[in-house]
Amino acid sequence: MTSRRVPPPVMDAMLVGVALLDVWVNVTAAEPLRLGFALAAAFALALRRRVPLLVFLIALPAVALNDAIFAGLAALYTLASLSRHRILLAACALAFTVCDMISLPSPELDLTKTATLITLGYTAATAAAPVFLGQLVQTRRDLSLRLAEISEARDHERLLTTQTVLAKERAQLAREMHDVVSHQVSLIAVRAGALQVGTRDPEIKDAAATIRRLSVQTLDELRHMVSVLRASGGRPAELTPQPSMADLQRLVDGSGIQAELHTDLPRPPPPAPARGGDAAAPLPPDGLPPTVQRAIYRTVQEALTNVRKHAPGAAATVRVRHRGGAVRVTVTNTAPTRPALPLPSAHYGLVSLRQRAELLGGTVDSGPTPDGGYELRLELPAQGHA
Repeated sequence: MTSRRVPPPVMDAMLVGVALLDVWVNVTAAEPLRLGFALAAAFALALRRRVPLLVFLIALPAVALNDAIFAGLAALYTLASLSRHRILLAACALAFTVCDMISLPSPELDLTKTATLITLGYTAATAAAPVFLGQLVQTRRDLSLRLAEISEARDHERLLTTQTVLAKERAQLAREMHDVVSHQVSLIAVRAGALQVGTRDPEIKDAAATIRRLSVQTLDELRHMVSVLRASGGRPAELTPQPSMADLQRLVDGSGIQAELHTDLPRPPPPAPARGGDAAAPLPPDGLPPTVQRAIYRTVQEALTNVRKHAPGAAATVRVRHRGGAVRVTVTNTAPTRPALPLPSAHYGLVSLRQRAELLGGTVDSGPTPDGGYELRLELPAQGHA
């Protein structure tokens, strides 16, 4: 259950009202000097949160000249709740005590008299009370902040513990997939290759070739999943379905720049989810392995991102061609029409694209064009790097 706090402006208005009431009770209109200082101290409380020391100094003359001391007490409390300077607070409490003693009816203060000492002690206690209360409020506020920080740290610790457990489970699952499934699929691919070479029956040869191709494709997918599972602390999105050529047009359309896609490759529909234990449908003979499709998608994605970041106002053209057993992708942009804004970058995008292409037996290179633009080129084997 949350407590409802009074809004600061309402609280300030209430304090000003109480101070004015104190002035009305203790100060008469026949004393204009005292009345002026008392009213100034009362209205100055509206600024107590912004300039607490100045408000206290304004209230001191009113304390010294009359019995309307509420404004001085409120100002001293506010200063104590906002300031951490102990010497300053002690000096302010002493100043309040002296001014309050001056305002007593008897002008002669004899410290040898018991009554005077009692009065001094009472006045000093009156000045110390708002200081102690203000410091108590400040300590409570600091403790609340510390408790909030501790609670946040505990939540973060629980999150790290959960991520550590998940990372261990993922690493164990990756080892099992690599040691068991990868070995068996590799054995299937080797057996299918031997059968393809050793038989003369065309139907058996085609069946063996299909089995070997699907085994190699499965191994590629398995390597990717194992690398994802071994990446402890990776984002959950890495386990979602990976992009393919079917998503390329949507990527170009949603790039946020003027871009066109030209390709002679068939655009396959998004893969349908598997039902039960049914195996996924094999790729068509003229299709591309999922690893190659992902590499093309990521290359185009990085290139369009670089155009948007480093060449504002430029138009881009994406070309994907299938020639001689290789897939060639070029992303070309015109010269920028606006100055580029300095954006943070780790400069790992092109390095990652080159590493991905090398794993598939391809290459990535880039460079400026004669018209002031830029071009990124990717070349991959159409069937990947088995």
